[in-house]
Amino acid sequence: MIGDSPDMFGNDPAPEGETDETPSQPTAAELEAAGQGSMFGEPGPEAAALPEPATAPAPPAPPPPAAVQPYRVLARKYRPQTFAQLIGQEPMVQTLANAIRRDRLAHAFLMTGVRGVGKTSTARLIAKALNCIGPDGQGGPTIDPCGQCEPCLAIAEGRHIDVIEMDAASHTGVDDVREIIEAVRYSAVSARYKIYIIDEVHMLSRNAFNALLKTLEEPPAHVKFLFATTEADKLPVTVLSRCQRFDLRRIDTRLLSRHFASICEQEGVQAEDEALAMIAAAAEGSVRDGLSILDQAIAHADMDGEGVVAAAQVRDMLGLADRSVRRKLFAALLAGDGPQLLELVAHQFALGVEPVGLLRAVMDLTHRVTLAQVGGGQAADAASAEEHEAIEGWASALSAGQLHRLWQLLLKGHDELRIAPDPLAAAQMALLRVMYAVDMPDPGQLARKLEELASRPAAAPATGDAGAPASVPAPQALSWEELVERVDQAGQLRIAQIMRDWVRVVALSPGHLRFSLAPGFSGDASADLREGLLKATGERWMLELADEQGAPTLRERADARRETEADALRQSPLVKAAFAAFPAAEFVSEAEARPPMRSQRNWRQ
Repeated sequence: MIGDSPDMFGNDPAPEGETDETPSQPTAAELEAAGQGSMFGEPGPEAAALPEPATAPAPPAPPPPAAVQPYRVLARKYRPQTFAQLIGQEPMVQTLANAIRRDRLAHAFLMTGVRGVGKTSTARLIAKALNCIGPDGQGGPTIDPCGQCEPCLAIAEGRHIDVIEMDAASHTGVDDVREIIEAVRYSAVSARYKIYIIDEVHMLSRNAFNALLKTLEEPPAHVKFLFATTEADKLPVTVLSRCQRFDLRRIDTRLLSRHFASICEQEGVQAEDEALAMIAAAAEGSVRDGLSILDQAIAHADMDGEGVVAAAQVRDMLGLADRSVRRKLFAALLAGDGPQLLELVAHQFALGVEPVGLLRAVMDLTHRVTLAQVGGGQAADAASAEEHEAIEGWASALSAGQLHRLWQLLLKGHDELRIAPDPLAAAQMALLRVMYAVDMPDPGQLARKLEELASRPAAAPATGDAGAPASVPAPQALSWEELVERVDQAGQLRIAQIMRDWVRVVALSPGHLRFSLAPGFSGDASADLREGLLKATGERWMLELADEQGAPTLRERADARRETEADALRQSPLVKAAFAAFPAAEFVSEAEARPPMRSQRNWRQ
């Protein structure tokens, strides 16, 4: 008798009428369902009728934690999404707001300025303002876009079909502009305006600019052009004349510092005010640069400790000189303390501060002191009370001439530092030069002092109680050679030559001169001599022309001295031997033996 064949696992089927109350092995259907569940995770429709367990269903899996999301740098995370978040550009925002309210929107806008001040962000905000429809979908152009409607969200995410951003640095040719020209003929798909944002527009070629001119001058009503560039001077004048230009300003350091403090508060990061001030100063008016430095400073903060962005860490990160050290350095310059000056420079160099940064820190302090002296309010912006007190003290103690001379010397040292083979040695020499020159009077003060001394009258002898003249220092008697030299230095060259060549001194005392004239001088030299002596000494002299011969003039003395030296030279054995060997030789001076210059030759010979 042929029985039932065994199943796929080799088991004999159970006899009819018998049932297994406690099956020892799963059936083929159960095994198949288990395989399906292990492969696909969910039971098929056939298993839907199986009894569910008594326990409650498991809750849905939680969303992935935020930590797994890619990190966005602060410059992208805190990009302005509204005009209220755009700091430092209030005049431009006010102009745009008035243009929107009065429905006087230009067809092309040009945003220019240094890096990181919000040119591209402003272009995107203008695109939002023009295409915003409000939360209810019924709004119009507004200076305060809602940020909730579909156009605002799509523009913020960079996926709006009618807002086209183009990088002119990589699309410089005529073909790229031709695509724009052909596309502007078609109206916007889902927005109010079709907007073209062209970044770094100065990179377009000349032919590309020429191809864009006609469309830029008379675009369709539904098209707006938004240009952004850091070098507006490279744009053709024909393009500039077709755009409404906005020059975005550098952001003030104090405004930047407050902005960074707000971001640190939102990020849950503690930062010292001095550290934020350093970052704002290093940003040089650029928000993006400052946020990049702040990002680095937060990462540089000590994670083992409290994680505070400290001023010392920012100073080390940026390679800046300590504020207290630069005050000590400035004080050493003014006090003339060379060893202390060199020690401070060496210590800062060992800590990693570049010599050019050290010199720049002293220049910055000089600038702040000068502005505080003229009432610029720089002392009020000092980071600490000590710095405020020091700046105020130097502003009141130093003169304007000293500060400006100090600045010029530091600036010269800064220029030398850039080309020096050893920057440390160049910085030391430059600071030592400044130290020795800072107390020197300026030429103007020196000239005024000399004029005061020259114009001061001679003091009359004072009398004591008994009527006798009091002991006063007698004026120092000057020799005739010194008087002639003073007249020459006073600018009276002709009178000094007369005194040197023709005047024979008979008697000379302070304020009195008796003289005679050498033969050959015609006229009276008394008036000229009196004027020259007055300007040289500041005193009026009494002159008397005497009949005595007097001492030889200075020229006669010089001639006699040369003749004596020549006679002594002729008596030299070597010269006598030379004359004996060359009887026809002549004794001449070196000046007479020197050949004439080329310009003095007689070319007619």
